[in-house]
Amino acid sequence: MSETRRRFGRVRQLPSGRWQARYPGPDGQLRNAPRTFAREKDADQWLSEVETDLRRGDWTDPDAGKIPLGQYAKVWIEERAGLAVRSKELYHGLLRNHLDPYLGQLMLSELSPGRVRRWRKERLEAGVGEVTVAKAYRFLKAVMNTAWQDDKLVKSNPCTIKGAGKEDSPERPTATIKQALKAADKIQPRYRLVVLLATFGSLRFAEMIGLQRGDLDLEKCVVHVRRQAVQPDHGDIFEDDPKSEKGKRLVAVPSFLVPEIQAHLDKYVKPGDDAWVFLGAKGARPTRNNFHTIWDKARTAAGIPGMHLHDLRHTGNTLAAETGATLRELMDRMGHASTRAALIYLHAREERGKAIASGIDAMVKKATKKPSKKATKGHAKDTKGHVEGTKPEKESE
Repeated sequence: MSETRRRFGRVRQLPSGRWQARYPGPDGQLRNAPRTFAREKDADQWLSEVETDLRRGDWTDPDAGKIPLGQYAKVWIEERAGLAVRSKELYHGLLRNHLDPYLGQLMLSELSPGRVRRWRKERLEAGVGEVTVAKAYRFLKAVMNTAWQDDKLVKSNPCTIKGAGKEDSPERPTATIKQALKAADKIQPRYRLVVLLATFGSLRFAEMIGLQRGDLDLEKCVVHVRRQAVQPDHGDIFEDDPKSEKGKRLVAVPSFLVPEIQAHLDKYVKPGDDAWVFLGAKGARPTRNNFHTIWDKARTAAGIPGMHLHDLRHTGNTLAAETGATLRELMDRMGHASTRAALIYLHAREERGKAIASGIDAMVKKATKKPSKKATKGHAKDTKGHVEGTKPEKESE
C-alpha cells in the first residue's frame, strides 16, 4: 500500500480498493479519517474540508466524542445547576426508559441525524405517546447541544428533526361552573376548598398543599403563593419555591370564597400562621397518589369522570380570560414567566368574542331581511284599496 503525501495530509489505497485519508491534527498527531472513500478524489475533498475547519478553528477531535451517550447524559443531568427535583426525576426517567436501552451504548460521535430519526420513529411505532417522545427528543437535543457547543465533543448536533420536540398535547376539557361546584360538593369535605381554589383561584395542587394559614388574607380576599410542596418519587414531601420566580404571587379570589375559606380554617386548620391548610384525616400531608384516589371518586360522582384536577385550573384561567383580563394580568394570576400559556386563554377569549359577534350579526341580518317578492305581492294584493278591518269595494265598470 503506497501512501501519497498531499500538501495537507496523506492518501493511500487499501487492499480492498477503497481509499484512506490521514491528516495531522493540531497536536501534530496523525489521524485517520473516520471512514474510507470509494474514489481518491473523494479522499482529497475530505482532506480539504478538514484543512478548512482547522484554519477556521472549527475542528473537533474525533476521539473526544468516544463517550457513550448514556454515560454522558447521566453526568449531564447531575451537573445541571438549580435543576428542580421533579425535572431531574423526569430526565432520569426519560434516559432510563427511552434513551439508554436504544442509544445509550452509542458513542456521541456515532450519533447521526439518520440514527436519531430512526430512534424517534421506532419509539412512536412501539406505541410510546407523542408527548413522551417529544420530551425524550427535547432532552436528547439538549444533551447533544452541550456536547457540541460547550464541550466540543462533536462537530454538530444530530437532533435536526423540525418540530420533533413540540408537544401537541390534546386540549384539556374545561368544567362548567355548575360542574366544578358539584365536584366540590361530592369530594371529602376537608378537600372541598382544594376544588374551589383550583377552579376559582387557578392554583396548582402543589401550591395548595404548600399553603399555610398565614398565606390566606380573608380581609383582602387574596391568597399569597409563597411555596409549593414537592413530592419526589422517593422520600418525604418538602417545600420549595414555585416553578418560577413569577410563581410567587398574590392571587385575588372571588368574595364568595371567603366564608368557604373561613369555614375550612375553623374546622380543619390548627392555630398559628405556619399551620398547614390541607392535611389528611390522620394529620399527614396529602400526596399526589392518595389525593388522586379521593378526586377520582368525587369527579365520578359529579358526572365528570374524565376531568383531571389540573383541568380545574385550566377552567379558572379560561374564566379569568373571559372577564377581559389582559395578557399581563393572566400571566400574573397563573404564575407564568412566559406569555405562551397565557396566550392560549387570550385566544380562547378571542374565539368567544368571534362567536358573540357572529351571533349579533345573525340577529341584525334577521331584523333587516327584506321580504321575498312573492310575499310582497300577496301582501300588496290583500291590502290594495282597503284598510285593515274593511272589505275592498267592487271596482266600477
